[in-house]
Order: sequence, then C-alpha cells, then structure tokens
Amino acid sequence: MSKKHRHDPNSLMGHLIELRNRLLKSIAAVVLLFLSLAYFANDIYHLLAMPLLASLPKGTTMIATGVASTFFVPFKLTFIVAFVLAIPYVLYQIWSFIAPALYNKEKHLIAPLIVSSTLLFYLGISFAYFFVFPLVFGFFTSVTPEGVVNAPDISTYLDFVLQMFFAFGLSFEIPVAMLLLIWSGVMDRAALIEKRPYFIVIAFVVAMFLTPPDVLSQTLLAVPMCILYEIGIWLGRFYERPADEADEADEAVTEEKIDEKS
Repeated sequence: MSKKHRHDPNSLMGHLIELRNRLLKSIAAVVLLFLSLAYFANDIYHLLAMPLLASLPKGTTMIATGVASTFFVPFKLTFIVAFVLAIPYVLYQIWSFIAPALYNKEKHLIAPLIVSSTLLFYLGISFAYFFVFPLVFGFFTSVTPEGVVNAPDISTYLDFVLQMFFAFGLSFEIPVAMLLLIWSGVMDRAALIEKRPYFIVIAFVVAMFLTPPDVLSQTLLAVPMCILYEIGIWLGRFYERPADEADEADEAVTEEKIDEKS
C-alpha cells in the first residue's frame, strides 16, 4: 500500500486513522479533566454524599470498611465525574467523524438530537441528585430498625449512587430514542400512541430492576419515564415524515444502491 493511499482520507485506512485520532482526543480530554479535579477528590465525594449525610441521624457519619477505600473511592468518583463532564466533547468528536457521511438534512436533524441527548442525560442526573436522593435516603433512614446504627460504607454508597445516576440518565433519553425511531421510519407516532399502555407496564418493570427494591424509588423513576414518553410523542410530529416523502426517500436509497452495484 502506497503512502499516498494510506493517508487518503477517503480510504479505509484514512478513516481508521481519523477514528484513532478522535479517540485519542477524547481520552486526552477525560485525562486532563481528571488531573484538574484530582486535588478536589475528597470535596467532590463530600458533595456527592450530602443528600445522604443530611438524612442521617445526628451524630452519625459514613464509614469506610475497606483498607484503601478512603483513598481509591474519591478518585474513582473523580474519574467518573471527569468522563461525564467530557461527554459533550466526546460527542463532538463522534459527530465530527460521522458528519461527512450525512446529507445536509440529516445533519440538521441529528445535531439537535446529539445536543438534546447530552442535556437530557445531565437533567436525569440532576433530577436524581436534587429530588430523588433526599426522598429515598430520608425514607431509608426512617425505616431503620431500632438498635441499628445507619452508617453506610462509602464504597457501597458510591456504587448505589452511580447505579441511580445511570438509571435516571438513561431513562431521560427516552424522547431522543423515540425521535430516532420516528425519523428513521421504524415506527410512527400512531404506533407509539397505540403502545402507550405497554410502555407504562415496561417502565415500572425496568424501574424495578434499575432501582432499589422499594416502591418509592421505582415510582420516582417510572413516572418520569412515562412523562418523557408523552413528550417524545408530542415532539415526534416535528420529525415524522409524510408518507409521500418517506416513499421518495426509500426510492432514492434503492436507486443509489442500484447505481453502486452497477
């Protein structure tokens, strides 16, 4: 393979080189953010623990059962925070890689979805931290049996919080997933409206697996999922293609494939 062909941006090797460069840029962004935040690792963990500390009985604190937990747990959290903060830049690198292969109309549709998916993910995490955690931790504290000291382990607490963040952040992506289904023609708004009762059942089943085994946590996740489903249906009217336009798009794709084969 010649050097000229190896660096041709339209060749397979050119695409792989570009993908590698963008992956390296994304990793570098995460590492730089982590190094910038590492000094504040303990403060970041304390900020994360505030909803729990506020609900614990007076004089009770968290504990560390692992020998090195007090060192590794805050840094583990800091790395995850660095990755979450770098998500916009990572998505930008992904967008820059795939954008040249998209039509202008597709760019105008996909770009808002990428931005909105990032914002919705952050909104899901914020909803869990500011609204769900105080209620859930307050509930857990109130049902602590008499004679039992409620002093959670810092490592266990971090795992619990990350699970909740992932569950709420992912569930808040429902409108984006619905718009992609509508825009791609896999489903239309009428079908989504028809499947609303099934989604409500699925939402509570998913919430049962993603949250702790208590009705409060499950309800606090399932209800927003149902609301976001309705929002996705409403927004779908702006992404749904008319039948004639969809047929024209399918014909254009078919003709394009025939031309490529010939």
